[in-house]
Amino acid sequence: MRVLVAGGGISGTVTAMALKLAGHDPVVFEAHASGGEDIGAFLTLMHNGMDALRAIGADGPVIDASFAAFGVELVVPTGETVGRREFDTEGLDGPRTLTRATLYRVLQDEAARRGIAIERGRRLTGAKTVPGGVTAEFADGVTETGDVLVGADGLRSVVRRLIDPAADEPRYTGLTVVYGYTRAEGLPAAPGIYRMVRGSKAAFGFTTDPDGATFWFARIPDEERPRAEIAAVTPAGWRAFAHAAFAGEPLPCADIIAATGDEVFGGHSYDVPETRLWSTPEMVLAGDAAHAASPAAGQGASMALEDSVVLAKCLRDLPDPVSAFAAYEGLRRERVEKLVAASAGQDVGEERDWLYSHHIDWDAKITG
Repeated sequence: MRVLVAGGGISGTVTAMALKLAGHDPVVFEAHASGGEDIGAFLTLMHNGMDALRAIGADGPVIDASFAAFGVELVVPTGETVGRREFDTEGLDGPRTLTRATLYRVLQDEAARRGIAIERGRRLTGAKTVPGGVTAEFADGVTETGDVLVGADGLRSVVRRLIDPAADEPRYTGLTVVYGYTRAEGLPAAPGIYRMVRGSKAAFGFTTDPDGATFWFARIPDEERPRAEIAAVTPAGWRAFAHAAFAGEPLPCADIIAATGDEVFGGHSYDVPETRLWSTPEMVLAGDAAHAASPAAGQGASMALEDSVVLAKCLRDLPDPVSAFAAYEGLRRERVEKLVAASAGQDVGEERDWLYSHHIDWDAKITG
């Protein structure tokens, strides 16, 4: 089966790899000529995300390009550390931290190594049903026909709208997230852990990579602003915005932000709490196109990776796309909507086994 995959990010690339392993013929269409949106951010793939990659043998390149995280410390506005939680990695793939740009690169390189075509600069604009499949339409005027179309095209998915023209718009979470990197000396170090700081006005987290660089982020309550205005903010503007949220507090946050140069990036945070329709007989959604969560749980990428592998298994084991898409939604919807709801409340709870211990057995058959 020829599968058209819209989106060459995390979900689209891994969906294509899993489909290839399942015996299908995927081709990936990426809107951007190189990279993608939010390219300056970093992320952590949690146990369940690494498990999904391991299911299709794609974890090795990610491990080689990332560094491990072993736990989290919680710091309150007084500067006191009030808690520490170790990640249980016994029998599980431990969390890995890397930049989003690096993750895109290693996944796309691995997909290419497996013989999967990734066509860049191909922005999907529409699609229509044709006998035996679907024809995708692109901004360059060229069309492509396949048996099915997978919408792994992110938060502002075109495929979501094709499936359901009345689908809700992404919901602003009330937070702006700023990411930064600094190699300045003399800053507090957090090797192998995430130190999470609860300021009086905003939240901050940082970790230290093996080379001594500090990776940090700030989640700051903010009014929603036009996308063009957000896109026009300079690194200096993001640095000043983040610094103001922690100025005058007995915390390391302001010092870390002040020591950051131009490697600082920001943007609003959105979620997609519920998508009424996940599929038609010819089209299906995966990753953020189906369900996007706020960054509170750090699970967006990991949930997308789970989607990718489960969708491919359903298309491998069930007799037609309609039954495969129904089984996929049945296996995924409750889990991802629980995560989105918990993240929106900024609390996924102390008991996280339901997130981290999720395991995908590639050899186990999907029975519908």
